[in-house]
Amino acid sequence: MLDDLDRRILRHLQSAPEQSIPDLGDRLGLTPARLSRRLDKLRERGILKGQRAIIDWRALGYEVEVSLRITLDKTQTRAFDDFIEDARDIPEVIEIQTFLGRVDVRLSVIAHDMSHYQQIYRTRILTLPHIADIEGLMHVSRIKSDESLPL
Repeated sequence: MLDDLDRRILRHLQSAPEQSIPDLGDRLGLTPARLSRRLDKLRERGILKGQRAIIDWRALGYEVEVSLRITLDKTQTRAFDDFIEDARDIPEVIEIQTFLGRVDVRLSVIAHDMSHYQQIYRTRILTLPHIADIEGLMHVSRIKSDESLPL
């Protein structure tokens, strides 16, 4: 699926995604044109999905993160669709995951402080459709947050 050059390109991109194509090409011993063709092929194959800015939401004044584990009323045929559609509209919901099992959905919610979280919870979260049960877990620390792959 990937050859050694593709793996080297991806390893370098993971370690320093901000580097320019000419700089990355120099590190890999490739011309910018050849590197660009390789990157285009990785994108076409769906392996490389692009670059993104990672913003430290704490630096913007968000001090609280809560993980909400939600069980939906699955007697409603559109429970998942309606819930997820509405949850996406809450700006403070930074992640939505779905599961098989007792818990159906997990939301990561950020807030400036506990008062702000309480307001989001009461006015936005509790008004989401088809909630059968909800459990909140206060985030204390992030031990590992790494999206890089062992290439």
